[in-house]
Amino acid sequence: MMRRLAGMVLFAAILAEAACAAVVVETNRVAAASLSTLPEVVVTATRRQCEMQSVPATVHVIDVQRGIEAGARTTPELLAGVPSVLVQKTAYGQGSPFLRGFTGFRTLFMIDGVRLNNSVFRDGPNQYWNTVDPLSLAGCELVMGPASVLFGSDAVGGTVNAYPVAPSLRDDEVPLGGRVLYRAATAEDSHVFRVELEGRPTDGFSFIGGVSFKAFGDLRGGREVGVQDRTGYGETDFDFRADWRVSPYTAMTLVHQNVAQDDVWRTHKTVYGIDWEGLSVGDEKKRSLDQDRDLTYVRFRHDSSAGFVDSLECTLSRHVQAEDQYRVKSNDSSDDQKSSVETWGLGVQCRSESGIGELVYGAECYLDDVDSGQRAYNADGSLKSVGIQGPVADDASYGSLGVYVQDRVTLPGGLLEVIPGLRYSSFEADADRALDPVSGGPMSVAGRWDAVTAACRLLCPLSRDRRHVLFAALSQGFRAPNLSDLTRLDTARSNEIETPSPDLDPEDYICGEIGYRVSAGRIRAQAACYYTAIDGMIVRTPTGRVIDGDMEVTKKNSGAGYVSGAEISAVCDISPNWSVRASGSVMDGRVDGYPTSADVRERDYISRLMPPTAELGLRWHDGSGKRWVELAADLASKASKLSADDERDTQRIPPGGTPGYAVFHVRSGVRLSDAMTIWFAVENVFDDDYRIHGSGVNEPGLNVVLTASRRF
Repeated sequence: MMRRLAGMVLFAAILAEAACAAVVVETNRVAAASLSTLPEVVVTATRRQCEMQSVPATVHVIDVQRGIEAGARTTPELLAGVPSVLVQKTAYGQGSPFLRGFTGFRTLFMIDGVRLNNSVFRDGPNQYWNTVDPLSLAGCELVMGPASVLFGSDAVGGTVNAYPVAPSLRDDEVPLGGRVLYRAATAEDSHVFRVELEGRPTDGFSFIGGVSFKAFGDLRGGREVGVQDRTGYGETDFDFRADWRVSPYTAMTLVHQNVAQDDVWRTHKTVYGIDWEGLSVGDEKKRSLDQDRDLTYVRFRHDSSAGFVDSLECTLSRHVQAEDQYRVKSNDSSDDQKSSVETWGLGVQCRSESGIGELVYGAECYLDDVDSGQRAYNADGSLKSVGIQGPVADDASYGSLGVYVQDRVTLPGGLLEVIPGLRYSSFEADADRALDPVSGGPMSVAGRWDAVTAACRLLCPLSRDRRHVLFAALSQGFRAPNLSDLTRLDTARSNEIETPSPDLDPEDYICGEIGYRVSAGRIRAQAACYYTAIDGMIVRTPTGRVIDGDMEVTKKNSGAGYVSGAEISAVCDISPNWSVRASGSVMDGRVDGYPTSADVRERDYISRLMPPTAELGLRWHDGSGKRWVELAADLASKASKLSADDERDTQRIPPGGTPGYAVFHVRSGVRLSDAMTIWFAVENVFDDDYRIHGSGVNEPGLNVVLTASRRF
């Protein structure tokens, strides 16, 4: 395994050296300011900077500041309201967006191009996106659909690239400044405090750092549910970024993030679950999770018009994610599961404008080092046993290598742009200590997978100014089995336990998409329809065995399926002071699986199929940006198209499906001065009881949110 990793690093180093040699002659073509990503520029979709109207994909640029103004509490909540996005929450401190029907390890989250995903990410909803502090972000870009050519495994349902806050002090401002922010909410019984400090000691060096302290009390649902016990938790976040302008066309960036969540309960498995709409209540006395994440990366970027390579980026990253789950069963026995994943990453990306088009190409490699363990205790607290593994195999490693190239060719006359891409991916898993579900003893698990994926995107401007464009795409998705697929030993759904499955093959996807985008005058809109074909999808399968009172499920490459849908979003300025917005989506999806313990494969709905949803908004502003008021509504139909897994998940999904809802909000903001701004929101005005499909907690009832920000 280490020899293979050494080969990966050597390949990336050779590519970096060759690229550096091609850009040794420096010019003034790129100003230093252009090295910073601008909010209105989309870079994720094609790994190059271009305006939204030049992107041949369904893309949503998430304004983080706007989301915070609207009351968003977590990073997953920033995506709420985006068409074909279902923000499921197993617990109040967790959030796992479904993107076009997929979640968990079939969606990809990146922080400035560095993967948050690692080899222990689970199949279903997980908590990892919640470990990114939204107050540390400047913006997010969401690309819908498969993007495996550019971003590798996991990029199936969609890809999010989140950008850390950057120093904003201008040359004509004082060299030191900052911000304090406070947020309080009644239904959450929450208090959030953040302080930021930024400086510009010299013209070539600037920095920004922030600390966030968060205390969330027990969440109060609507007028019938009331307080949901044991849903509160605490969180502390720290982030730092430094930018060096080495020369007018060369820059370096250092970023560090740390997030620590404490005592996040999954109440639906416990006696504190709620009896709402026929939900069953768990029998565990406690199930809580502590989560820690550390990310550090350094990036070198050079721009030049000399030589073949016009720009070069090289990124070295270290990412550590650790989790500790503590459970107390109904008989007072308990267990403690711990796992830690240290991921080293190296990536090189280049861009060249040549006679064959605009090329984007590069290589990236990641290596996971995994420690995982479990201890079980008797009811009196004495040690009962030490497990062979924790939630995944102990003493395990997982390596990946990807090499990609994408071209952008404009046909004569500029009537059509063709963007073809190709990627080679290689993965290797090596686990020394996994539990053999048959013998109960240790076993080793190893595997290696390779794939070549391709994509072709088309962009057709309908006018020379690109106010109206059509786009279409045919793209492959690829997901290699990870350590969670191969070795997981942990709770799956209600009353289910998932055991290791060492013999698995990769999943393959092909997606066709066609869409239209307009940005003309008062109207900005985007619409698309898509069809994703599934082959060899890995699904949980009941074995008929019962382990410790839970039904055992294993995994198989069940076969074919599909997800299809249509989505639209639009904003219209109906006057200089008024605007309306609307978004909505419909979706269908089926996949082959094994709904019972019998070895009989049947076609069933995909798990947690998103029901038809819509979001509406009416906004007024005074024209100066000092005052605004917004009325908004979230609408969803009943989620009644349930898979067999959904029907068994009675602690999260009511019998017959999750009820539909229509929830209304009022939000406003006022800028008291250049330094002081206050935002005020009344969410769920009518105090309704509702939950997002598949969640383990209900959403807040009547919730008054106050946020104040002051710069200094």
